Amino acid sequence: MQAKQGKANLWETIKSKYAIFLVLVVLFVICSLLNSNFLTWGNLTNISRQISVTTILAFGETILIISGLLDLSSGSVMAFAGTLSVMCYKALGEGAGSMLVAILVAIAIAMFCNALNALMVTTFKAPAFIVTLAMQTMARGAALLLTAGQNVYQIGNYTVLGQGSVWVIPIPILFMLFFFLVTRYILSDTRFGRSLYAIGGNEAAANASGIAVNKVKTAAYLVNGVMVGMAAVLFMSRVNAGLPNGCIGYETEALTTAIIGGTSFTGGIGTAGGTIVGAFIVGFLNNIMNLTSVNSYLQQIIKGAIIALAVIYDIYAKSRRTRKKMGNIEDKAGKK
Repeated sequence: MQAKQGKANLWETIKSKYAIFLVLVVLFVICSLLNSNFLTWGNLTNISRQISVTTILAFGETILIISGLLDLSSGSVMAFAGTLSVMCYKALGEGAGSMLVAILVAIAIAMFCNALNALMVTTFKAPAFIVTLAMQTMARGAALLLTAGQNVYQIGNYTVLGQGSVWVIPIPILFMLFFFLVTRYILSDTRFGRSLYAIGGNEAAANASGIAVNKVKTAAYLVNGVMVGMAAVLFMSRVNAGLPNGCIGYETEALTTAIIGGTSFTGGIGTAGGTIVGAFIVGFLNNIMNLTSVNSYLQQIIKGAIIALAVIYDIYAKSRRTRKKMGNIEDKAGKK
């Protein structure tokens, strides 16, 4: 009996921790069978490059969602921060120093926008959904006001980060891996990361245990700001222009990536590894649908259905875990 129980517990552990990796492997095999071009080095590199920006955003969303927050403004903030960064680079003239200043400008603007989000959430207790939705509109308006609605062209060597490579690896992929390691370290090896999980799991209990909830939430938004700012630079660099109307829907892609990767929309659960796997699942799906000429409108329907299924599964899994915990508590009480 104990052996059966042990096997059941082992299977539950495997399902909860590694199911998303199994989905990725199965999808990879299916995609390689559907189209012979899928497995080429050029195509796989292209997928990785394409998902790099939204994956960096998704790491920020993962940190926020784990703590019970979210950011619906990241796409608009990217457009604002990235466009201003390009304009600063052009004003200063080309050079390594100008590029560094341009990067710092983008990160500073994104952090400022996220600091405002944090202020509204922590001080005025406004819902993160409403606050970041308002910031989405304001940041987009600021980007358009800054440029009078015109794109910024002729950006010179600003394109290096988005289009360049180190040996055969595109630079955006290196940044994606860097932020993966940073997010993994934050969530796994820091007190800040443990506080994020505690707040997302039960904010009242976290506050009672001495965690400075408002400071942790503010820090989460600021970390997200760093990632949004860097993503903005990579995006503008890749498209070779400052686009005040760019990055539309990127926050949705980032949220989709995080949720598919196992981050619970209700907070308290998520990993950096799951998020990057979720990013490749989304990337593989987009790529194979393009390779097999799936209608673009149908692609949107499929993506929407995937988001809905991921959220439904998340709710089901959390409900199941809750019932299991309650059952264990009742069993222990019965034995006493």
